[in-house]
Amino acid sequence: MTDPATDPAPGPATDVPQVVFACVRNGGRSVIARVLTEHYADGRVRALSAGTQPGEHVHPEVVVVLEELGLDTSRETPSLLTRDTVAASDLAVTLGCGEECPYVPGVRYVDWPVADPGGQDPATVRAIVADLDARVRRLVAELVPDREPPPSVLG
Repeated sequence: MTDPATDPAPGPATDVPQVVFACVRNGGRSVIARVLTEHYADGRVRALSAGTQPGEHVHPEVVVVLEELGLDTSRETPSLLTRDTVAASDLAVTLGCGEECPYVPGVRYVDWPVADPGGQDPATVRAIVADLDARVRRLVAELVPDREPPPSVLG
């Protein structure tokens, strides 16, 4: 039995939902989605990115496009997607890693079929960023329904 005088009141949890964006190399799609989520959620969603076979660095063409939009990529480093990372998350968004992504019961999974920006020309990378921008804005609106998202970085 709970005592209303000493137990926290029911209602919105202070927990911030955690989302992990997963792709193969963790150098493009997952990084774009993570950076956009952090930008739009303004601390109300924790976003991680990881890869099933992480590369050595974020794709330079992705860095150029995101920085042109005013988004900081200086702290982005590819990391390995682990079962523990997925298990600690409320949502796993897969971006091309398919069955290589570890499955953890109880975690909600969503697959976003988005092209790989690695090695692509700037116009193609911008189109991929635009696709992910729309998806991320919808996701943030779903996860934080009481927050009005800022205008799109795409202008």
